[in-house]
Amino acid sequence: MVVAIDGPAGAGKSSVARAVASELGFTYLDSGAMYRSVALAARERHTEPAAIAGEVRIELGARVLLDGRDVTVEIRSPEVSEAASRAAADPAVRQAMVAEQRRLLGAGDWVAEGRDIGTVVAPDAEVKVFLTADAAERARRRAAELGAEEATVLAEQTLRDERDRSREHSPLAPAPGAVVLDTTGLTLAEVSDSVVGLVNEARGAL
Repeated sequence: MVVAIDGPAGAGKSSVARAVASELGFTYLDSGAMYRSVALAARERHTEPAAIAGEVRIELGARVLLDGRDVTVEIRSPEVSEAASRAAADPAVRQAMVAEQRRLLGAGDWVAEGRDIGTVVAPDAEVKVFLTADAAERARRRAAELGAEEATVLAEQTLRDERDRSREHSPLAPAPGAVVLDTTGLTLAEVSDSVVGLVNEARGAL
């Protein structure tokens, strides 16, 4: 079974996906970490992300490994976040990452999160959820996570949101059949419980 969780930055995708995967005993797939890893590699090699997207080896788990190196912390910097957003708008980068994500999701039980899991990567996912939240709250969450200024995060988030919504390939939008959950004011437990409930409903319908 595949549970697809999409949504904009700061909506709670990563935290919710991890919690749901843990609760259900599924494997967690962080698609954003893949784009961040490509962006980091491109910055370090002074080349374009598309030039190396199909070459780098990315391993996902408790830690994120890029060609065998632990980059879990490095890929969360504001600079890499911005570079990853630009890289994700490149069709060649998306093609390489989507192919790898589909390969991974082809077997086993997964909770996968990103910005196009339900629309592009796994449109046949048994459960599709689109998380959203008030822009100010999303910025507060990200600022707390990154230890950054809230105003700076909000400004960067606004640019990323517009880029994600307006890109030609795989624009950010709820997948057909996705359940939209507004996480504003909700705890992680409340949101994850809602998603687990949707999974249990889907299991009962199989």
